[in-house]
Amino acid sequence: MSSTVKDTARDKLFLISTYVYVAIALILVAYPLIYILSASVSNPKYVGSGEMWLFPKGLTFEGYQIVFANTKIWMGYANTILYTVIGTAVNLLVTIPAAYALSRKDFVGRNFFMGMFMVTMFFGGGLVPTYLLVKGLGLMNSIWAIILPSAASIWNIIVSRTFFQTSIPKELQEAAQIDGCTNMRMFLKIILPLSMPIVAVMALFYGVGNWNSYFSALIYLHEESKYPLQLILRQILVLQEMSAQTGGSLDASTASALNNKAEIAALVKYAVIIVSTLPIIAIYPFLQRYFVQGVMIGSVKG
Repeated sequence: MSSTVKDTARDKLFLISTYVYVAIALILVAYPLIYILSASVSNPKYVGSGEMWLFPKGLTFEGYQIVFANTKIWMGYANTILYTVIGTAVNLLVTIPAAYALSRKDFVGRNFFMGMFMVTMFFGGGLVPTYLLVKGLGLMNSIWAIILPSAASIWNIIVSRTFFQTSIPKELQEAAQIDGCTNMRMFLKIILPLSMPIVAVMALFYGVGNWNSYFSALIYLHEESKYPLQLILRQILVLQEMSAQTGGSLDASTASALNNKAEIAALVKYAVIIVSTLPIIAIYPFLQRYFVQGVMIGSVKG
């Protein structure tokens, strides 16, 4: 008797529909990425006229030459790497221990503290009180004005707490306590090594957020030498657009010059997008395995 199960017509239809749906989703996600990458190395006149709609046309690297010739770009890269590394380390230092403590049923007052954390998800002081607090603490124009106000995300604490509750066996903790292991040693030697998937996921979440953050720097930083990459790129885009729109009389030569500036501004815009997102795209494949494990928290337990 054959063990092979034949698919019914309905099963085949469902399978075909699934492939069609996934293909459409892939196109919708991949097309903007391919378009931006192609536009950053294509002649601006082909991009503006719509002749370039997928692959590069009129290959040119002028946009990247303009971007990387600007020394502020490298300064912004260095600042952003510094802010991202230190910020992510502080985020993890706050989030992981807090989540583990809240996951322990023997932690007295955990429901009270969890309730206080939940309140902050629905109510906030707003920009002005936060600004006054940062200013009152003397953090203005410093790295800590960017890192400390966003040191923890309550949502990430909840996700991490769920991981500890569902993925770390209670019996393992009890056995460690019976053997005389202190809470701190148990966390560092037993719990933390078993929690690398959630640590990697939180590092990815916080790292991407810190890399893309610009609003805090816009509010709290006054010296250009401390600007992160996103703020430097914003300046470049604004200056390029202003330069493209500046002109005097609209004679033929002036109109041609303005049009050329507008094309260069568009080329720089696409190059800037690639420059700012490429590092995160390059790092993600190394964390993808942990990310998949992390998003499966609480799903299926054997």
